[in-house]
Amino acid sequence: MLKSDYFGQNCSIARALEVVGERWTLLIVRELLRRPCRFARLERKLGIAKNILATRLEKLEALGIVEKIPYTTARDWNEFRLTDKGSDLFFAVNALMAWGDSYLSPDGAPVVMEHSCGHPAGHKVVCEACGQEITPDNVHATAGPGYRAEDARH
Repeated sequence: MLKSDYFGQNCSIARALEVVGERWTLLIVRELLRRPCRFARLERKLGIAKNILATRLEKLEALGIVEKIPYTTARDWNEFRLTDKGSDLFFAVNALMAWGDSYLSPDGAPVVMEHSCGHPAGHKVVCEACGQEITPDNVHATAGPGYRAEDARH
């Protein structure tokens, strides 16, 4: 994991990576985006060690990304599902998927996201005002409400 002191950085990307930057975290989120899962299904689907999965789920629960719902009262079995905060990670997972499809999938995308209209959803990010596709060439960063003047000196 990254250091969490962020000396000289007022950066949302660094803070987000502290939460989801560990290898298994977004893969757990990927599975939970598909549907809520019990521990054993996550373990089997991901091929992850029980202790690592338990640790990651506990952390995600503490951060309000995952919630644990009792599956049965007869035993201590739970189902894990994403909270709204966790579901919003869809956009990060989708962006990583698009990049992987473009550069790391020589035979084509292993999974295609289908929109509720029945067509492939694609991975485009569009401007919320005009609907034009966003690219690195047509956007630029400006100071936001959390900007601090002292950040510019580092």
